Amino acid sequence: MKIERISDLERQYALESLNGQFETHNNYKFVTRLEKTFAEKTGTRYAVGFVNGTATLHTALEAAGVGVGDEVIVPPLTMSSTSLAVLQANAVPVFADVDEKTFLISAPEIEKKITEKTKAIIVVSLYGLMPDMDAIMAIAQKHNLVVIEDDAQCFLGTYKGQKAGTIGHMSSFSFQASKHLTSGEGGMVTTNSDEYALQLRRISGLGYGSISIQKARITKDDIQDPAYERHVALGWNYRMSDVVGAVALAQTERMEELCACRMEAGKILEQAMAGCDWLIPQQTPAECVHAYWAVVARMVKPDITWYDFRRKFMELGGDGIYAAWQLTYLEPAFRNKSFLGREQFCQGYTYEKGLCPVAEKIQPQLLQFKTNYFDTAEAEQQAEILRKTIAYFG
Repeated sequence: MKIERISDLERQYALESLNGQFETHNNYKFVTRLEKTFAEKTGTRYAVGFVNGTATLHTALEAAGVGVGDEVIVPPLTMSSTSLAVLQANAVPVFADVDEKTFLISAPEIEKKITEKTKAIIVVSLYGLMPDMDAIMAIAQKHNLVVIEDDAQCFLGTYKGQKAGTIGHMSSFSFQASKHLTSGEGGMVTTNSDEYALQLRRISGLGYGSISIQKARITKDDIQDPAYERHVALGWNYRMSDVVGAVALAQTERMEELCACRMEAGKILEQAMAGCDWLIPQQTPAECVHAYWAVVARMVKPDITWYDFRRKFMELGGDGIYAAWQLTYLEPAFRNKSFLGREQFCQGYTYEKGLCPVAEKIQPQLLQFKTNYFDTAEAEQQAEILRKTIAYFG
């Protein structure tokens, strides 16, 4: 398989958007088309475009009614934006440990962290693999909690035949440059709820009263009326621009081929580890389809270091190996509670080693291999280098 990541279709749509001069009657038409197409592709009722994939999470939390004094359960092993969005909503991130085999947030650990202050759970489909959604949704229903899927790395991944973005109450996707689909930046929230869809629109659109589920912008008729009252509630200016929407629309129309290319690369790289008992790939349960944003494995060979393996892989021609993110609660901002004034909401909470022992054990062991090869031959080449690296260390 060999495809272009950015094709003539993206260029065509972007130029068409620019040729519209951003005049009112032309502006936002690509975002409107994108939202409709994205909802259809993911099998959801509504999709709302955003400026990036962190604004998506912040807005979803606000739409869920999360605020001061509330707790949101999050995984520690992921990009920190998941937890930073909780702080943006003036709430407290509470970290639940991960499963040692899947590296994903653990349903039993979630239940242990629920208190009377818990309002929501954010689950992350890490590296392209969805967590145990049935168990998590059952816990949420039992405790009347909102579940937000962070599917930034999981376009077209599935759990028991259900696509990412269709199980939680709301789901966040990212179009950042490293993702399966990209427009440089941008994000999307999907939901099947009329109530949440309206809240997502209003909160992302400055709280304008004339915004509706299907209407993302105010009109000239609105703003040319001196009696028009614009803001019915507080909101943020998180709307996606139309030129970004144009590129994201083309990518969404090409979703299947773009995702298939990365999935194929992921399987090729993962197969290169077969038979190695000290490189343990992320375990994909039988009921899941992995989207392979990356291929990740634990290295459990005590006589070599993480850096030794990466160095040899690159000496042999490998593209490099990424490390897993530092656990969010061990980042300096969390250890020191440098939260731009929001530390007042986190009094009594301590962010230090010991919170999530499994995540602390596996994080330093994780080797993350790229899958963004849009020519299968390149993935095959990297897989052969990986085999040689494994053979070198025995």
